[in-house]
Amino acid sequence: MPPPERVARGLVVGKFCPLHLGHERLIDFAATRCRQLLVIGWSQPGFAGYSAARRERWLRARFPRATVAVLDDARLAALCAEHGVPPRVLPHDSDSEHVQREFTAWLCQHLFGGPVQAVFTGEDYGDGFAQALATHFGAPVRHERLERALDVGQACGTQLRADPHAHRHGLAPEVYAGYVQRVAFIGGESSGKTTLARVMAERLQTAWVPEYGRTLWEQQGGDLMPDDLLRIAMTQPQHEDEGARRAHRWLFCDTTPLVTLGYSGWMSGTAPEALRQAALRPYDLLFVCAPDIPFDQDGTRVGEAFRAQQHAWYVRELQARGVEYVLLEGDLETRIARVQRELAKRADNRFSVTLPL
Repeated sequence: MPPPERVARGLVVGKFCPLHLGHERLIDFAATRCRQLLVIGWSQPGFAGYSAARRERWLRARFPRATVAVLDDARLAALCAEHGVPPRVLPHDSDSEHVQREFTAWLCQHLFGGPVQAVFTGEDYGDGFAQALATHFGAPVRHERLERALDVGQACGTQLRADPHAHRHGLAPEVYAGYVQRVAFIGGESSGKTTLARVMAERLQTAWVPEYGRTLWEQQGGDLMPDDLLRIAMTQPQHEDEGARRAHRWLFCDTTPLVTLGYSGWMSGTAPEALRQAALRPYDLLFVCAPDIPFDQDGTRVGEAFRAQQHAWYVRELQARGVEYVLLEGDLETRIARVQRELAKRADNRFSVTLPL
């Protein structure tokens, strides 16, 4: 049987706490059956960490052609003011279906361009939802239900919030990346940063991000100019964001933009404001590798005195900025054991601090 004729405007509603692949299949289904798709989300009182802004970013990233709005009371008040309508507050999740449906109809009519001709769900409640909207609009609204055969085994929102790592295959990589904890290693030259990042990733079967500055240095034949440092500081976080989409729970980062800021000072005595701002990037865990292992002169490094100078500068900068860090001393296995103890303290479902709320 051919699909029904596409309607002008369709609607999907949800909490999206978090946006999972079941939601995505429904939105994809809806997008093929209407010319304009409206996706509206809210949850009141909501769930800690799942801000309206975060959920809207997920939806916009995954469905750039849809009209997307995820609301909290402040966002709703701003929309009401923008459209010159009396302010309202979001209904609570515990409110009746009648309240939720009346509010949805009001949103469509007053804030989002008027009635819709179809609602898309994966549940039986959609029939009553469509009928209620039709009553409010004074015009037909049809319900199109997506059969959920592909969602068998899909973790629900409660399960995903409790343990997103165990159920990560139910999330798009761009969504799951928000839960990946960024773990960074800094220190002077030949202090074991790269080895730690690589070995930790291998042992925990996740991804790591090499130092882009060294990659660029090699590409340019061992020559870096001061202007290259801002490029390095901006590119390194981009590589981290890409790596987080491939990672599982942890992403190990060899260096941070703070290290690049240090090199800018050592090379030219100054740094552009953009580089200073890049160096403020936070990490979920930051380890400083002490200069207490044998120095390996591979022909690219300055020397042990410079390594000690670098270490002292990093420690002063972090302390002045009030940034927490863990000092790693001793041989490789001693350091790995300390890293693992610190990771165990964060083995939960929190979002990474590197991403906005």
